[in-house]
Amino acid sequence: MLIIDGDYPMAIGAMDLNRDLTLPLPEVRGTAPDRFAEDSRPDADTMASLPEMRRGGVAAALVKVVARHYRSGSPLWGYRAPEMTYAAARAQLSYYQMLETRGEAKILRTGSDFSRHIQSWSTGDPREGLPVGFILGMEGADPILETNQVSRWWRDGIRVISLSHYGLSTYCHGTGTGTSGGLFPPAKALLREMESAGMILDVTHASDASVREALDLFGGPVLASHQNCRAIVPGERQFPDDQLRAVIGRDGVIGASMDSWMLYRPGLDWGGPIPPRRSVYAKEEVTLEDYCDHIDHVCQLAGNSRHAAIGGDTDGQGGSGGAPAEIDTVADYQKVAGVLQQRGYSSEAIENIMFGNWQRFFEAHLPRPAAGSPGNPAEGG
Repeated sequence: MLIIDGDYPMAIGAMDLNRDLTLPLPEVRGTAPDRFAEDSRPDADTMASLPEMRRGGVAAALVKVVARHYRSGSPLWGYRAPEMTYAAARAQLSYYQMLETRGEAKILRTGSDFSRHIQSWSTGDPREGLPVGFILGMEGADPILETNQVSRWWRDGIRVISLSHYGLSTYCHGTGTGTSGGLFPPAKALLREMESAGMILDVTHASDASVREALDLFGGPVLASHQNCRAIVPGERQFPDDQLRAVIGRDGVIGASMDSWMLYRPGLDWGGPIPPRRSVYAKEEVTLEDYCDHIDHVCQLAGNSRHAAIGGDTDGQGGSGGAPAEIDTVADYQKVAGVLQQRGYSSEAIENIMFGNWQRFFEAHLPRPAAGSPGNPAEGG
């Protein structure tokens, strides 16, 4: 079965963690240690590479550029100046563009691109030579230094933007702050420019107040790329039911994250220091049953299977060490289908969750080329 992953911050693994993700996964994992790398993010825990995605049937992913401007009290590292934040995001974008140039990937800029790509994967056998589809997103809008830059990011292929990541951003309160604040003044102009350009708003990682305010201001398409359910696991990183319903009501899709911190039922105080997860629970304590509970919760809220999907946060959530017990690589995402089948989900519902909902959403909300146009990257709504 095909899989579409709703969140893969691939460039972080490649550029910040110095991994060659064009290699087969065993080679990535077995690379000689980089003496400058973070000890907490070993190569041996890598879950995805392009060959592994092909092996696992991951036809496409929403891949992210992620660059934060550091502010006092931020829970994660960030760049000290906005210009550095911008430059880092541009470098990550260039990485994805070069993978396309090399034939490793295909950047899916339009709905037609998406349809053709999925068709090629549906009929392509073997898949070893197929490019992996990339929908380009920005996780946290700090790299947008002025709202008039939105049009340039659009021309260069970015189609999805979230307002914040961890901590305070230029535009709103994000998760990991322990605060209840909402949007900052520049957000209104940004959202207006995003809507005008045709951007999709990703509400993941924004504070509760920020999500509610952004949905009131933004009239374009909405998704939650990697977001779990607060009704099951407490903590500000998960969405309460009213926000899940709000995304569903906008015909959005909610990707369930593979981050075991977001699946561990006692929850976590996201506003304080995050302890090493193995000091709190063993990998075996969080399973795909826990994961599918979040998928099922979204389906129950919606009354159908058309709004729940995979949103792995693949390798951004800590790699295999931070995934459910049954997950070692991205190819193991196929096991989700088996759990859903055991729960009585129909074949149609399982296909919706594994790939169909993201396919339907992106075919509908990525732009269509103008009549008579070959579909160049600068075009769209």
